[in-house]
Order: sequence, then structure tokens, then C-alpha cells
Amino acid sequence: MNRVVITGQGTINALGMNVAETYSAFKDGRCGIGPLELRDVERLSIRIGGQVKGYDPEAMFNRQQIALYDRFTQFTLIAAKEALDQSGVEFHDELAQQSGVILGTAGGGMQTSDENYRSVYEEGKNRVHPFIVPKLMNNAACSHVSMTYNLQGPSFTVATACASSNHAMGQAFNFVRSGMAKVMITGGSEAMLCFGGIKAWEGLRVMSKDACRPFSANRNGMVQGEGAAVYVFEDYEHAKKRGANILAEVVGFSMTSDAADIVMPSKQGASRAISGAMKDGKINPDQVGYINAHGTGTAANDKTECAAVADVFGHHANHLMMSSTKSMHGHVIGGTGAIELLACTLALNESVIAPTVGYQEADPECALDIVPNEAREATVEYTLSNAFAFGGLNAVLGLRKFG
Repeated sequence: MNRVVITGQGTINALGMNVAETYSAFKDGRCGIGPLELRDVERLSIRIGGQVKGYDPEAMFNRQQIALYDRFTQFTLIAAKEALDQSGVEFHDELAQQSGVILGTAGGGMQTSDENYRSVYEEGKNRVHPFIVPKLMNNAACSHVSMTYNLQGPSFTVATACASSNHAMGQAFNFVRSGMAKVMITGGSEAMLCFGGIKAWEGLRVMSKDACRPFSANRNGMVQGEGAAVYVFEDYEHAKKRGANILAEVVGFSMTSDAADIVMPSKQGASRAISGAMKDGKINPDQVGYINAHGTGTAANDKTECAAVADVFGHHANHLMMSSTKSMHGHVIGGTGAIELLACTLALNESVIAPTVGYQEADPECALDIVPNEAREATVEYTLSNAFAFGGLNAVLGLRKFG
């Protein structure tokens, strides 16, 4: 089995246009959630979100590209460029054929769908642009990354709701670990902050109108965000040979299904995913210093996740740190796990634990160290990143400090 390391990372989200800005926001405990700026917002009952403000696609892409790229694809390409620039890996000849792309998304080109439903149903137009299908399809971002960087190996998109990114990164990890690929570009993206996207989520009655407060007794729901994060997962020997800077080592992955309920999470399914990732990575419970929680800010998720962590870690649950960065960047649905993994690389590389902001009242059913409101300096060797999706689909990644 090959060792798998991360040699590049990139992002764009409500906290920043790149990794440096996102790290800075994590350290400052800055919240990127605010009033939504979108068409017909006055018709929505939910008017806040983790929106990427000040983003101008014309400053990043030409007209022909914009005609082909939905907002979620644009975010992906921006994050991929940063990750690959940092990694320095180039894909030619045999390496191009041994490298691929696995990305996660839940909504895909939802903004394109929303705009064109308006054109047909509201404005009465009888024709749409010929590129609508390739623009809105869920694999669009994956395909454009593969074409941009000449990645000719295994490439596909994973759609498992809120666990999409973790499932994608877990598959990329397994591809490199097994020797099926030398390098995999992986992560996820989402851009569901449009009228149709928000209106659909309103129907679930799980959204907050004012703030995301994970693990706080007065929490009242989740808040959506948007953005992307992309990583370069690379075979260690290949990275070492070319002198790459290594950010972290990916050591474990597990995925489970609750097989119970379409929206209500199961402690047993979450527990099995967490313990499975540790078993896969040969991680002892007392070695885990930080967990990036799924932490949506809903009572069902928060209580179930805390119970699962307590179940798996026993006494050590009182000695590890767990925070939800969704409190800052919002729930980016299919892209959320990828953005949250940045909190794990921050912890491993800079010994800073990103906080759970908005925490106001203790909840006895969430009596863990959730790093409330302020970042903390702490050296950790292992981190976990949790993702628990609607449909009862769970995916957990384990990372180790390199060196």
C-alpha cells in the first residue's frame, strides 16, 4: 500500500478567495455569513448565507469560458489552480495517464438550472443556450479540471449530498494508495445560493434566519454557504522524488450507511464511520487531537454527532478538541467537507485550532470541547474530518502531521 500525501490545496469560499485568507479568518474567528445578495431575495424567508462576496467571474474567465462554466465550475477551477500552483506537479506523458480527478457536488449547475427555468417558465422563452446541459451537469467541474490540466486517468463526480466531498476525497485516497493512480486532484464545490436553491431548502424547515450556532443550546438551524476547495493527493514516493512540499499525510478513510432514515442521522452509523477511519489509519483514540465536526447547527445533527464521538472515544472524548467551521463559512453542502479539511491542515501545519463561532449557551448533550468562539494554539498529530449526509451516508477522513 502506498503512502498518500497532500502537496497542494486551494479554495474560494465566504471567508476568502484563497487558502491564506481562509486560514486568517479561521485564526480570527471571523464569520463570513451575512445578508444574501441575489435576485428575488425579498421572496425568501431565509435571507442569510455564506456567500462569496465581491466575486467577478469576468476578472477570472473569458466570455467563452463563462458560457460553459456554471458558478460551481468556476469556483472549482479557481481552487484547482491554487492547489496545482502550490504543488508544482505537471501532467505529461505517462503521469498524465496515471492521474485523474474525483470531485464532490450535490447540486452541480444549480444556478444554470435556476436561470433557465426562469427563462422558460417565467419569461416564456422557447429556446435556451445550446451549452446548458454541459454547463449544468454534475460532472462539468470534474471534466473541465481534467481538460485544463491534461488529466487522463480515472475522473468522475460523487454526489452524496453533504458527504460528497469526503466521499470524493476518500476515493481519491484509495486510488493513490492502491497504486491505481500517482496523483489525484480531489475536493468539492457547490453554488446553491440562488432563489431556487434557497427556496427548496426552506421547505425542510432546518434553516436559521439569523446565524449558525453549532453545539450551542440556542441553535436554531443551519445556514447555507458556497465555494470550493481542491487538493492534490499524491503518492509519497513520487512527491519525494520531485522534492514537493508536503502539507499532510492522508492515512485513513471510512464510509458507512445508516440504512435507517432519509433525513434523521444515526449515532451507530456515525460511530462506525469514525471508528472505521481510525482503524483504517491505524490511529489509536488517544492520538486524535482535533476533529472537524459535521456540526450543522441543527439539534438532530449536533446531539447525534456528540454522542457518536463520546461512544467511539470514551474517556478521551473529554481531552480532544472538536469544532464546526460551518459556523463561519456556512454549510457548503456537497463542497463542505473539502473546505472543512482546511481546518485540519491548519491544525497540523500551524498548530491552530479553528473555533466554533456563535456559541452562546452550553448544551449538556453536547458537553465536549467545541473550541468556542476563539481559535486556540495546540499541537496535534492526528485529525479527523466528519461528514454525515442526508440519506444516512457517512464519510470520515483521517490526516496525520507529516514529518
